[in-house]
Amino acid sequence: MEMEISFDGGKRVNSNYKGFTVETDQPRDEGGDGTAPEPYDLFLASLGTCAGVYVVYFCEKRNILTDGIKMTLEFDKNDRSHLIEEIRMNIQLPSEFPEKYRQAVVRAAQMCTVKRSLVDPPRFNVIAEYAE
Repeated sequence: MEMEISFDGGKRVNSNYKGFTVETDQPRDEGGDGTAPEPYDLFLASLGTCAGVYVVYFCEKRNILTDGIKMTLEFDKNDRSHLIEEIRMNIQLPSEFPEKYRQAVVRAAQMCTVKRSLVDPPRFNVIAEYAE
């Protein structure tokens, strides 16, 4: 599998994968144009949306409507390292959501592949080579 990363001027760095372009930029106060989310914002969004997809799968299997379900992602950053120390996902269920599935939907959200990739991280190998 391969994803192409393009440097599109200024602080814009985009990824091209599976026919989609995901745009990123840096905020103006960091030298960017503020035209797109920062890469780290997309990382956080991928955690939330991945868990959300697992909630959708869970509900679809049980014929539960997702219309009234909402989810929030809250996080605490370390002031020194600027890294996140804790992430809280809050699934807000409508009153008609079956009580017997409340803990099960939490377990479904915890199956998120992005989250599991953090728990069991991949090896990273960064190289630089000259283009031919």
